[in-house]
Amino acid sequence: MRTLKLGRSGLEVSAVCLGCLTYAPKEASGYTWTLSEPESRPFIRKALELGINFFDTANSYSKGASEEILGRAIRDFADRDNVVIATKLYNPIRSGPNSKGLSRKTIMTECDASLRRLGTDYIDLYQIHRWDYDTPLEETLEALHDLVKAGKVRYLGASSMFAWQFSKALQVAKYNGWTRFISMQNHLNLLYREEEREMMGLCESEGVGVTPWSPLARGLLARPWQQPTDSPRAGRDSYAETLYSATVEADRRVIDAVARVADARGVPMAQVALAWQYRHKSVIAPVIGATQFSHLEDAVAASELVLSREEIHALEAPYIPHNVAEHD
Repeated sequence: MRTLKLGRSGLEVSAVCLGCLTYAPKEASGYTWTLSEPESRPFIRKALELGINFFDTANSYSKGASEEILGRAIRDFADRDNVVIATKLYNPIRSGPNSKGLSRKTIMTECDASLRRLGTDYIDLYQIHRWDYDTPLEETLEALHDLVKAGKVRYLGASSMFAWQFSKALQVAKYNGWTRFISMQNHLNLLYREEEREMMGLCESEGVGVTPWSPLARGLLARPWQQPTDSPRAGRDSYAETLYSATVEADRRVIDAVARVADARGVPMAQVALAWQYRHKSVIAPVIGATQFSHLEDAVAASELVLSREEIHALEAPYIPHNVAEHD
């Protein structure tokens, strides 16, 4: 498994990141498709065996249960200093004032809570899950900078927002001498390419590493159109309906194109869809979910699969503009 520097930093991460949203008890997640801790641990162990050293979770994933499962697995299966743990904050996991957002109070409280759940002294990559419209940006950035200076956090990252917002955050941090964001975890795949309009160019220009979420469009790009699957998540992920239900016919043509390229290559569709991610210079490590070992194996293989210019054109040609999602 090859490793790359994450953005304009010295942090080395594998070209694949394992997302841990799926790893949580059903009673904590509220979803029928998440895996219990005994079911989850083999996937984290397998990822490590394949050379994946980059793991992503969030405080809001099953109210912290995902962080707890990941933390215990890392302690049991890996050398902590060789692993990069990323987590996020913004969404509330408790009720009451100061339970949501990016105020100084919330940031300090949630960082300490994540450290306890992960069972570690530091977070490698601490990411803001969304933009906070209700807190001054300077308050957020200075609090995050203080976490880095306190040794609780090594690097900072961000997630879905408008490019103007991310640009402003980068410049305000630079102006004040605060720690800058080295990564952007945004929504990017062959069914949703709106990030190519502004955000991807900004990240390339600013030396920010991109770690796209949902690179397989919640599994839609991993199998032919409406083909039955034994994945526990397929057909049960209501969030997928929110993201892709408005463009079904256009998306079907993209999925068909992926199937044709995969068939010509003699590889699974997932490998083609993931390989497309790396055509973007700033993409470092797509965040993939795994409920079967083949999901991990396909992701690792995709990181070495180079698509031709003709194949890329065939994959991209059917795309039509989509409404912007997940920026509010």
